[in-house]
Amino acid sequence: MDLSAYQALTFDVYGTLIDWETGIADTLQPWAERNGVAGDRDALLAAFARHETTRQQDNPETRYPEVLELVFEDIARDFGVRPARADAYAFGESVQHWPAFDDAPEALRRLQTRYRLGVISNVDRASFVMSQAKLGVNFDLQVTAEDAGAYKPDHAPFEMALTWLNEIGIGFDAILHVAQSHHHDHVPAKRLGMTSCWIDRQGLAQGGAWGATPEVPDRPQVDATYPSLSALADAAGV
Repeated sequence: MDLSAYQALTFDVYGTLIDWETGIADTLQPWAERNGVAGDRDALLAAFARHETTRQQDNPETRYPEVLELVFEDIARDFGVRPARADAYAFGESVQHWPAFDDAPEALRRLQTRYRLGVISNVDRASFVMSQAKLGVNFDLQVTAEDAGAYKPDHAPFEMALTWLNEIGIGFDAILHVAQSHHHDHVPAKRLGMTSCWIDRQGLAQGGAWGATPEVPDRPQVDATYPSLSALADAAGV
């Protein structure tokens, strides 16, 4: 891939820039221990993956913290636990504690020296503000599910971002979408004809687990793959 051909990079945030699997597990594992749940980290993340997209598609205009509360209730019932309101609320508010990947802040600062940076994210505006503080950069474009009234893999968030970028003079072929999740990002991006770059945070190419993202048996053909955001910045020569 000739990375010099692009003027803007659009990013998935959770799973690509923010280590949501660690954040999710750090909230769910103490709850599981308190309630005698036998499921380990992998089982808890798999339960999250089973329910998050369904709740998002059933509740497209619901803010992400409330979606997470519904997901928590589903997870608790999966493990035979009656969900407590306080625990559901705590999980819904946990996004603010999800850490950034170690390489993300520096890599974003490097990439910002050459590209316009945007995000297309499956959260609400308030949650993203707290995550952006961990990333340490100001993005040129921010599209959240709250803005679009829909959650990825719905096309609406992508179409909103593409429209906004076009309005500031960045054409379709000059945009590269950067993401970890095939389900949330690469499948819809490819359906829209976008060029996309896979950040393989989970090591799926080497047989890693799908974790908090739904499995995609037939992964789309991405245009480039890097193991980390730092590797992408290195390839871009910044």
